[in-house]
Amino acid sequence: MYYTQEQIDHANQADLVSFLQSQGEQLTRAGNEYRWKRHDSLTVRGNKWYRHSQSKGGGPVDFAMEFFGKSFTEAVELLTGEKGAAPPPDRPSPASFSDFRLPPRNTDNSIARNYLTAARRIDEDVTGFFFSTGDIYEEATHHNAVFVGRDESGIPRYAHQRGTAGSFRLDVKGSDKAFNFCYRGEGERLFVFEAPIDLLSFLCLFKKDWQKQSYLSLGGVGEKALLRFLSDSLNIKTVYLCLDNDNAGNDACSRLVKLMPEGLTVHRLIPLFKDWNEVQTRRQEITDGKYLREAVYGLREPLPQEETIEIIRMSEVDTQAVEWLWKPYIPFGKVTIVQGNPGEGKTTFALRLAAACTTGRELPTGQPLPPFNVIYQTAEDGLGDTVKPRLIEAAADLDRVLVIDEAKRELSLSDERIEKAIMQTGARLIILDPIQAYVGEKTDMNRANEVRPMFRRLADVAERTGCAVVLIGHLNKSAGGQSAYRGLGSIDFRAAARSVLLIGRVKREPNVRVIVHDKSSLAPEGKPVAFCLDPETGFEWMGEYDITADELLSGAGGNTATKTEQAERLILDLLADGKELASEDIEKAATEAGISARTVRAAKRNLDGRITSKRIGAAWYHALKK
Repeated sequence: MYYTQEQIDHANQADLVSFLQSQGEQLTRAGNEYRWKRHDSLTVRGNKWYRHSQSKGGGPVDFAMEFFGKSFTEAVELLTGEKGAAPPPDRPSPASFSDFRLPPRNTDNSIARNYLTAARRIDEDVTGFFFSTGDIYEEATHHNAVFVGRDESGIPRYAHQRGTAGSFRLDVKGSDKAFNFCYRGEGERLFVFEAPIDLLSFLCLFKKDWQKQSYLSLGGVGEKALLRFLSDSLNIKTVYLCLDNDNAGNDACSRLVKLMPEGLTVHRLIPLFKDWNEVQTRRQEITDGKYLREAVYGLREPLPQEETIEIIRMSEVDTQAVEWLWKPYIPFGKVTIVQGNPGEGKTTFALRLAAACTTGRELPTGQPLPPFNVIYQTAEDGLGDTVKPRLIEAAADLDRVLVIDEAKRELSLSDERIEKAIMQTGARLIILDPIQAYVGEKTDMNRANEVRPMFRRLADVAERTGCAVVLIGHLNKSAGGQSAYRGLGSIDFRAAARSVLLIGRVKREPNVRVIVHDKSSLAPEGKPVAFCLDPETGFEWMGEYDITADELLSGAGGNTATKTEQAERLILDLLADGKELASEDIEKAATEAGISARTVRAAKRNLDGRITSKRIGAAWYHALKK
């Protein structure tokens, strides 16, 4: 398939942000760059990308080849949407860049290898490396050594022939000198030479870890290859000009320094003799191991830049829908705090929540979710004698309830094991009970400057993993205070959480616990929800309950206590004058009065000493005791 240079240039001008978004990929803005969610060490900006974990980057074509598994022509088609054409009649080769053709290879490289090692004294391990990559080979007809230059995609674009006998030197017809003989490392340093022989000689002289850095031959003293290499290699921060120790080399260094992009540090390494190959061939004469005549540092330093403030426009922020574990009480990917006094049902609720998540059981007013793994950490209860029996009672799937082992090292909110455990197990909920046990022994939970960064890190873990984080907390002993100031520790605990639930006991109904939505940053606050802890029947959800957080804390009760009293009066009125009514009729009358069937049943229990109950057929009938 044939593409013109104009089409290839058009592909390499593609905006990578728009391209990735068109492929359905998720990006997050980071200043002037975008971070790719699937490869969080990779950033894109315009038509450039850079993978920080590997210190490599480039343009759109090699991006499509690297991350989408495309060939060169497939990458161009993907970026431009244009089909390639068949090669023109006068260009039968599939190489579409120009008339450039690599010279035919000899069956072996013995003559070229001998020339480099015997005549030029290049070490065999250095030449062997480049022979193995195909960047050096022996030409078939005249047995010249061929030095190949490739573009950032690895496609040959340049070749230089050096005679193995005599002084023959010639660039192959159609070679693009912007892509000269080079080696691309992952480090931040680039060493620049006039000729491939000098480059190879330098590697022999300074061999330690040489493959970490980059090396480039200019094929003379022109700037074309250098500028192209720098534009393709965003990882380069420092350039070492290693040109010949003569007037041409000196003049070229002065000129190249001025042409290089801003932001680079430039040094010059001057060989002890005229060029680096002469140093290599006369190496035995240099007894002190000093191969440099001079190192000139700071030919150019990056200009100090004023710090710029990164600004984010709200118009550029992607709107994201909140995903809920239990709407609107507990969101996924955020921190929720559940707090209350000791013994008021916090741990019971947490274990029932965990059990429901592991089995897919629906929570009151919530939507059903598929079962998922839950991490449950507790510093107050034994796993074997307390937690497991209570989970069994709650009918949890015990295979889905997981615990991070703290036998060797205690866990804290800023512990990296939390994120690793979530990623390793795929957990969508982690519960830490109580929060005070996980702030870390060196953290003062009453100091905002210590609490805030710890919570920020935990919130970032929740955001990155999409896991709901639920922290169980105790209330302080300040009776009568507003609910917002009753949490133990710094107010920053509450400020950092996106949802705060308060659990308390209803004073006039000691078996009833109510969950009050005390703070909600992501949705309107949900209505209070009650559950019953009956000594005989155990746990039971009761549904919505009419009470405020401050009423719950103060013990003032709430309107539900009044509803029960209203139900009691209604029952007594209905059964007055010796009437006997079916339970169904009493509940129907209560419904018309705005009283729930559950409240009617509570009222009947309160009136147990004043009314009688008997069963007739399938129905229950009630009357006043005489």
